[in-house]
Amino acid sequence: MDFTAIDQKISDLENCIATTVPVTADEPLLVGVDLGTAYIVVVVLNGSREPLACAMEFAQVIKDGLVVDYIGATQIVRRLVGQLEERLGRSLEKAAIAVPPGTGEKDCKTHGYVVEGAGLEVVTVLDEPTAANAVLGVRNGVIVDIGGGTTGLSVIEDGQVVYVADEATGGTHLSLVLAGNYRISFEEAEELKKNRERQGEILSVVRPVIQKMASIVKRHIEGRDISAIYLVGGTCCLKDMEKVMEKETGIPVYKPANPFLVTPMGIAMNCGV
Repeated sequence: MDFTAIDQKISDLENCIATTVPVTADEPLLVGVDLGTAYIVVVVLNGSREPLACAMEFAQVIKDGLVVDYIGATQIVRRLVGQLEERLGRSLEKAAIAVPPGTGEKDCKTHGYVVEGAGLEVVTVLDEPTAANAVLGVRNGVIVDIGGGTTGLSVIEDGQVVYVADEATGGTHLSLVLAGNYRISFEEAEELKKNRERQGEILSVVRPVIQKMASIVKRHIEGRDISAIYLVGGTCCLKDMEKVMEKETGIPVYKPANPFLVTPMGIAMNCGV
């Protein structure tokens, strides 16, 4: 796998958070909406699947992959879409969305209603690790998407998804452990988790939670011939957590330079597919 090329794609998308790439009036626009537990992210790509613009907002309207504040979620998506339309000088009309693996039909529809309530037509619904694979291009292995609320995985064989699973352990649980350990608020723990200078210290505190995530993955892939594990999702930004996962599973673990934006970009790449 060419992580250099993958990291460049994600770097280009990162740049589009602050800057907008000019687009013509008739250029096809691919939109992806990622309703995350910690952040809602909207990505816009051009017809060649190159990043044009990206906007995000911290939110706690999703819990364990389920919408718990429909109105709040809709308002945030509408606000982000409005910002991007102003930046691009174009209306956004269609979007792809993703949900944790194994999400029920009713909850999938609720995700769709949130995005439709923001004025977009939902044309594609897929699971999050599968969306991430549009960026990664894994032929054989398991993609593990660890977001704020859940750890989801997709087993890939010969480029096809053969098994998916999802369990409610994610970045929120890391923040709760940090809040308890340091006797700080949840919000302060969320910020501490992102402190690059204290990543080693943070890892030692939350190691048991990461070991639990690893045990979830190990249990779901037991008996399968898995040669590699690929990590994506905001929680995986924690430095060296892949080493803990590799030690616990006994399988090589890899992750891009910025795992956070892989799934949002993959969602957009599937718009209209």
